[in-house]
Amino acid sequence: MTDEGGDSFVVAVDGPAASGKGTIAARLGIAFDLPVLDTGLLYRAVGVLMQRAGEDLDNHEAAAAAAEMLTADMLDDPSLRTRAAGEAASRVAAHPRVRGALLDFQRTFACQEGGAILDGRDIGTVIAPDAPAKLYVTASAEVRAARRWRQLIANGEAVELAEVLADIKVRDARDGGRADAPMRPAEDAVLLDTSEMTIEQAADAARRIVEAARARWDALH
Repeated sequence: MTDEGGDSFVVAVDGPAASGKGTIAARLGIAFDLPVLDTGLLYRAVGVLMQRAGEDLDNHEAAAAAAEMLTADMLDDPSLRTRAAGEAASRVAAHPRVRGALLDFQRTFACQEGGAILDGRDIGTVIAPDAPAKLYVTASAEVRAARRWRQLIANGEAVELAEVLADIKVRDARDGGRADAPMRPAEDAVLLDTSEMTIEQAADAARRIVEAARARWDALH
């Protein structure tokens, strides 16, 4: 597992749905020339695989089987970006066996030579607890719902803002209340509230946080 004494500079970017963590992680990948893994896509892929097979998303055995079938090439499927896929992801992520099946996939990505950036909900607490740089990106539920609503409308999905806000609140409760790897900030994560920020401001703030962590890490190597 990666640690501060290792050769991989890992950046953990955690936070709730529509907080901006995915965009921030992508910007950090460009800034630091590091590969990026959106771990939420893993859970979205599991949910979509189950739906296509006609499986009940609450069936933990079927969910675990789908997770074990997952391959990296499945993450490029555009259908993983839909509202339905996001809801499915939150449901299957509650299954401990699904999380266990995807653990090695994420840790292997994190441990690659040179480093990596992973965004999700339990990167800094479970996947890479010794990551040299940890951010917890958040925003108010209302701000996050408005962001997600605009994204869905732009993608051609017909949905009301109130529905998206309700979805966000349900997902927050489910992700934060599950028994296995609940969503929460790591004790040593830097909190980045993007409620009043543009994406450029948020990305710049994140870059400065990671630069400071990188300087500390470089001093040890």
